[in-house]
Amino acid sequence: MPLKNINVLIGSNGSGKSNFIGVFSLLNSLREGRLQYYTRRAGGADKILHFGSDETDHISVHISFEDEINQYSIKLVPDQLDSVFPSEELVYFWNKAVHKEPHNELLSGRVGEAKICESGLKGVSKYVQDHLARWKVYQFHDTGFSSPIKKNCDINDNRFLRTNGSNLAAFLYLLRKKHRKSYRKIRKTVRLIAPFIDDFVLRPVALNKDKIRLEWKHKNREDYFDGSSLSDGSLRFIALTTLLLQPSDRRPSVIFLDEPELGLHPCAITILASLVRSVAVETQVILATQSSLLLDHFEPSEVIVASRANSATALTRLDESSLESWLQDYTLGQLWRKNEIGGRPSPEH
Repeated sequence: MPLKNINVLIGSNGSGKSNFIGVFSLLNSLREGRLQYYTRRAGGADKILHFGSDETDHISVHISFEDEINQYSIKLVPDQLDSVFPSEELVYFWNKAVHKEPHNELLSGRVGEAKICESGLKGVSKYVQDHLARWKVYQFHDTGFSSPIKKNCDINDNRFLRTNGSNLAAFLYLLRKKHRKSYRKIRKTVRLIAPFIDDFVLRPVALNKDKIRLEWKHKNREDYFDGSSLSDGSLRFIALTTLLLQPSDRRPSVIFLDEPELGLHPCAITILASLVRSVAVETQVILATQSSLLLDHFEPSEVIVASRANSATALTRLDESSLESWLQDYTLGQLWRKNEIGGRPSPEH
């Protein structure tokens, strides 16, 4: 199924939304040479294979880019150590206007990792590698007492915003120093939801100049506080705003967001939707949500419904023409709640 600039994934709990997003986390791990780390962290091969290795003997992923001219596929199989390794990896080039069949090239990487992570690649392999490097899956759910967002981070860890926000302070520090226009937009947007924040206090830790932590100054007061003084929703909104309003040349080419509405005030959800639409002009956004309020801000053609079919996940894009009469009286979120567009729990067959 082709993906658009904005893709909003809805569905019931257990319908496979997170698994869909997880495929791209897997691809990112392949690109970074961290397949074995990814597998261990997931709990082993039996945890990532559908119903375990007794039921599923491999994972296959096939993706295409821009009119399917450049393509990539990989097959992962389990081993006796409860890990997985690439048994087949290919890149394809297929200009259908010129060639009847695709040209494919078999890749062979080092033991346990994919070839696509290695340096020195050329042609289609380099194209695929460069594109995968700019796909990032973000989730800022961890805002608890020991959250990495609230801890000190390396001041020079600023090449990109990390997927859990752990280097948020360092990244904001870079933007304030080098990209003042973007920094001002972030600060202005954050204050729409947290008007008590005058500005971020971004400076090296006094006793360790190589570290920095997120701090902020209270409006009309001399007091300043750190990230632990912010509500979970405020902290997540700061991270989301920073991600979406960073300079376009630093932003990932594809952003995946897993339930970004978690803990956000309805006003913040409205602003989040507008930020997604503004960046989608240049950046592809794929987000999974359980929020009917967030859904209200998108068009039917931008919505993909995940449902379970024969213990698997089926993905269906909404047909705008079939909903035209409904949308004269109801919003998309209301239709979802009324179970008129699917994405609700249903009996397993």
